[in-house]
Amino acid sequence: MDIPPLLLQTLGSLVAILALAGLAALMKLGGESKLESHADIRRAAGEVVDGFEAVETAAARDGSAALARDAEARIMLIKRHGNRFAGRVLTSQARVRRNGETLEVDCGERRFGVVCLTLDNAASWQARSDAMGHA
Repeated sequence: MDIPPLLLQTLGSLVAILALAGLAALMKLGGESKLESHADIRRAAGEVVDGFEAVETAAARDGSAALARDAEARIMLIKRHGNRFAGRVLTSQARVRRNGETLEVDCGERRFGVVCLTLDNAASWQARSDAMGHA
């Protein structure tokens, strides 16, 4: 039986693609991470700032961002960055604006950008931010 070279090349390419896809899955690359639960947000906050223990959290409805508050009343903004998360503890440079159920949070770092979160309790997080001088 004589196998045409083009078919052999196609099958070889298919095997290579499947092997790379399997390797990526084993390494847990790709996919879309979401912040959906209190545990997800606590874990992400702890990864961003070592020792940050969130006592209260709020996740955006789409799971792409969240806010976390620790026992010292510091507020951290967390957002998806690729398939991981990045975050910043809000300082006096931060600005938080509310439009209905949406909070627009500017942590004061141009490279981090402005993050919009649609929250069920946006007004209470706005009040916490205002109390810290993030108006």
